[in-house]
Amino acid sequence: MKFAVQLYTLRAQSETKEDFLGLFPKIKALGFDGVEFAGYHDLSAEEIKAALDAAGLVAVGTHTGIDNLKEENLEATLAFHKTIGCENIGIGGANTSTEKNLQRVLDIMGSAYKRAIKDGVRVYFHNHSSEFYPVEGSDNKALILDRIKEVCDIELDTYWSFCAGVDNYKYMTENKDKLVHIHIKDGIGKKPKALGEGENDLAAVIKAAKDIGLEWIILENDDPEPNGLADIERSMKYLKANV
Repeated sequence: MKFAVQLYTLRAQSETKEDFLGLFPKIKALGFDGVEFAGYHDLSAEEIKAALDAAGLVAVGTHTGIDNLKEENLEATLAFHKTIGCENIGIGGANTSTEKNLQRVLDIMGSAYKRAIKDGVRVYFHNHSSEFYPVEGSDNKALILDRIKEVCDIELDTYWSFCAGVDNYKYMTENKDKLVHIHIKDGIGKKPKALGEGENDLAAVIKAAKDIGLEWIILENDDPEPNGLADIERSMKYLKANV
């Protein structure tokens, strides 16, 4: 099992292109083998790939805007990710608060999934807690995430699922064929923390990841303290000791 980090965790330390690319060797030095992107600072795919190769990292996934998965933009999106060596394209969330909004997500994600899988690329949706409930006021009482996973794959954020009362071990093992990745995350009272500093059942998450043969665990912290690098360094010590 290998470790990656969602670069959103390090956004405060990557305000310029130079800062952004300078993070790659630092991430590798901490023991990570991959990254999940949340933007590219207007760098070309070739520049991104060169920086990844130089640092010894791979692109395991990305959080892109849902508009990039629309039919008119999808070919360019696929080409960019093919160049950087990324075979998994996700979105970090979307407005699913009404049936109309959810249907838009289902239409775009479903169409993109069908096209991308022809190139061996998996399209996925990253959850927050709200997707573990039905659309408020809707006659359809199915959980939002259950409806989403009918049209594309998913990346389970194991802290937001925990906050929604989900049994992460059960969910991961029952949905192993739909899971592209997981986000391993800790927290207290819906405030993310470094791993081992919160109340999430991380032992169950790690056991499930091992039992289903998950290749990558992706670390994320939405609000790292005192900064992203210091936070992920503490989390990496936890991972090395417990995985």
